[in-house]
Amino acid sequence: MALLRCDFFSDVLGTGTSMSVILPQPARAAQIGMASAAETEEPPPVLYLLHGLSDDATTWTRRTSIERYATERGLAVVMPQVGRSFYVDTVGGERYGTFLTEELPAVVQRFFRVSDAREDTFVTGLSMGGYGAMRWALTHPHRFAAAASLSGALDVATLQPHRADLFPRIFGEADIRGTEHDLLALLERADIAALPPLYAVCGTEDELLPTQEAFASAAERAGADLTAVTRPGRHEWGFWDATIQDVLAWLPVRTGEPSPA
Repeated sequence: MALLRCDFFSDVLGTGTSMSVILPQPARAAQIGMASAAETEEPPPVLYLLHGLSDDATTWTRRTSIERYATERGLAVVMPQVGRSFYVDTVGGERYGTFLTEELPAVVQRFFRVSDAREDTFVTGLSMGGYGAMRWALTHPHRFAAAASLSGALDVATLQPHRADLFPRIFGEADIRGTEHDLLALLERADIAALPPLYAVCGTEDELLPTQEAFASAAERAGADLTAVTRPGRHEWGFWDATIQDVLAWLPVRTGEPSPA
């Protein structure tokens, strides 16, 4: 695999930004301790992997073995940087939602040879990024074959009274419930047949677990295809390093059998 840091100018944001990118390398020779997907001439499938509130574009590669896990599946991974924006266009004028959903995929296609087919495109994130992943999938279901959340903040309306330090500058002062930022409302209004399969996992000791439970209940009422998983764990990187492997195993990645190291 190749690991790249890409610094570029965003027209949507009006400033420079960054992304980390993992790209498959043809498995012509075995690398000790690594298994690689079978070599193919086709552009690789791509996973947009979103960071959490206190993180940046480098954190997934520094705190998990995502490069090794992606290598086994011949999967390209794009990790953008969005600050503390919750992946939305904020009331302060930061257009991170538009950047994520419109500009970033176009930039990735211009810069890198990766598939742009729906069946080869996935999105996942942790915490704030879990919210961002599910919101992107619910608002642009035609783009993704699957979407997943790890310890996601999936019910921001319930969290709003407890985040007066942060939410007003992102979502504004009005009640989030029922708006375009409320995932439960988006599920209620969604064309369920058009949605990709969804996956959500959260630790039983995680304070965000009730938000996943609320999201799962809304998905069940709407008839959405959601796999909701709970397992022992807290809001920390050991949990996410383990559960990202479960997510990658669940994703319907079209790839060859791994080549042994």
